[in-house]
Amino acid sequence: MGNGKNAVIIDPREDHRASVIWLHGLGADGHDFEPIVPELRLVDDLGIRFIFPHAPVRPVTINGGIPMRAWYDVRSADLRRDEDAEAIEESAAIINRYIASEQEAGVAAGKIVIAGFSQGGAITLHAGLRFPEPLGGLLALSSYLPLPDRLAHEAHPANLKVPIMMMHGLYDPVIPLAAGQQSRELLQQAGYAVEWRTYPMQHALCTEEILESGRWLQARLK
Repeated sequence: MGNGKNAVIIDPREDHRASVIWLHGLGADGHDFEPIVPELRLVDDLGIRFIFPHAPVRPVTINGGIPMRAWYDVRSADLRRDEDAEAIEESAAIINRYIASEQEAGVAAGKIVIAGFSQGGAITLHAGLRFPEPLGGLLALSSYLPLPDRLAHEAHPANLKVPIMMMHGLYDPVIPLAAGQQSRELLQQAGYAVEWRTYPMQHALCTEEILESGRWLQARLK
């Protein structure tokens, strides 16, 4: 396991043949999802490297302007109001650099999955749908699609068939269930195949969701 300046990295026991880039939520850091790796119950011979990047530190308006790790600013409780497009694009560029680094290490784009929770899931969808090579999958937990009006002219056709899994808590007070459902419907209307799961929880993870994430990852990266 590595703990670089900008990411927590967990290398596989077997040869490195696949990669999961997993993005944390607002105010957390790359260590937040580090403990999830064994809970996913993935077989060692998949050769998965897990990369948990740390978001940049920036002032967050909705939290009183306090600087914290955030993939973008949140300016309103209404997620669609005054979206921080500039930072969303900057964060997507960070993820693209991690993808490029994994490709340079010999991993094909089709063996790279981007995953994320909350804000991290929003960047997962934004970056993944615009990436110019077919990725292995996009996993968005308790999240939503940012800048939806821009998707039609910015999405890359290479990822029109990318497997997308969205999971959400039925009682989420942070990213409301309706926001996740609306994003799923927008994606489906745009031609994407989206799997959808809900769980009786708030803005969190549960055991069943983690196990389902592991099964989904295993199917994508086997």
